[in-house]
Amino acid sequence: MSEEANRKIAELTARVDRLPTIVLPISVILSLAFGYFIALYDVIDIGLAFSPTSLPYTGLTASEAPTVVSMGLFGYIPGALILGYLADKIGRKPTLILTALLTGIGSLGNALSFNFATFTVFRFITGMGIGGDLILVPVYLVEMVPAVKRASYFNLVYIAGWAGLGLGPFLASEIVLANPVIGWRIVFAVGATLAFIVLVIRSHASETVRMLAVKGHVAEAENLVKEMEEKAKQKTGMTQLPEPVIFNYKVRKVDPFAVFKNPVYRVRVIAVMLSIFFFYFGEYPYLTEYPLWTSSFLHYSGALGNEITFLFGLAGIATFLGSIGLRFVVERVRRAVLVTFSYFVGMLLGVLIAVVGAIARDIPLTFLGLVLANFIGVGWSNQLNYLNGTENVPTYARATSFAFSDGFAHLGAAISTAIIFDFIPVLGNVQTWVLFQVPMVIMGLILIKVLPNTIGRSLESVNEAEAGT
Repeated sequence: MSEEANRKIAELTARVDRLPTIVLPISVILSLAFGYFIALYDVIDIGLAFSPTSLPYTGLTASEAPTVVSMGLFGYIPGALILGYLADKIGRKPTLILTALLTGIGSLGNALSFNFATFTVFRFITGMGIGGDLILVPVYLVEMVPAVKRASYFNLVYIAGWAGLGLGPFLASEIVLANPVIGWRIVFAVGATLAFIVLVIRSHASETVRMLAVKGHVAEAENLVKEMEEKAKQKTGMTQLPEPVIFNYKVRKVDPFAVFKNPVYRVRVIAVMLSIFFFYFGEYPYLTEYPLWTSSFLHYSGALGNEITFLFGLAGIATFLGSIGLRFVVERVRRAVLVTFSYFVGMLLGVLIAVVGAIARDIPLTFLGLVLANFIGVGWSNQLNYLNGTENVPTYARATSFAFSDGFAHLGAAISTAIIFDFIPVLGNVQTWVLFQVPMVIMGLILIKVLPNTIGRSLESVNEAEAGT
């Protein structure tokens, strides 16, 4: 691009970053939040559908259920990579519509599934849609909210969406317990209904300013920025907005995968990918197979099995509360430091306590571990991972880079959910569950060394102006 075009693009992004408040329409915020709700709700509802209470009515055996769970997770990988790449090539908006469509079709198919084959196919489709959504929702948000308190604004949307892992499991557990025969179908149907509603709302959203500018649609980006500025004035009562701080950088029209030629980005992306890989490696067995573990290895059944199903769902509320609690520290402590803390205290210690409690049949101790794992481990880590994955790469490759990180990282989830039960007879219950949590803590410490401090800083200052393109 010409020097004049580069200056104009730098000015537009700086004008967005200096806005004093978020100005996205409520409908768009809700469509993004419900995208998260569906994605995170889906992670839990599959575990409740295959809980000791409802598994006998699904048409699956205890040995087939983990494979179905894994197929959904395997779908995340092509979904993230293909849809992430499309988002950098054709735009954020059309790809967000496509992710909602895939999620809706897959969830509806899950609700109507009647055997192993149908479950497997529709779980894979659902996984593709969710894999893409998990990439594109944070990308859209970080590109459309101002730099000041970016994580706090992101957190507001995240709290609404995080109810999918908070209030969602509680709702799903009640539905399953109320009617185990068809309750699991209703749980999936709820996700499908929300996905189709999200699809309609997203069709009325705008493209991000940064994507419009990078694609050369400068006039359209200029009009959108003016509209955002007027909304910010109306919302705050200000007559004059702060002066933008413009960072000089060059915009390149290259294939998104060219980002890996830059050694700074290459190290950042790989470090984030490994961090999320090992987080999913430990988190997903806990989220999707903990209730099944209690029945298969600890022989929980009857009233005790129902109690664990209920408490596992109830503990999900702590995830929602944890996401609220995070906003009080997210702009005060570096993302890499916070995520390492959440890996250690939430996932490692929380899961350990939940496992030891279940083995001892100490229900209060078990519930304490479940709450700790959800409040800090799940409630904090995912949001911080998404911020790390989207804040540290340039606009032209933001979706592709994060898709690479999060997409391949889901191999950790797919692998661990498929193999964890094979390790238990060899290593033991406690040793296996702990072994699956330790690597993420090590990677968190590496992130502290690799990633810059992004608090309150423009995306362009952290990336294009500092690390190049």
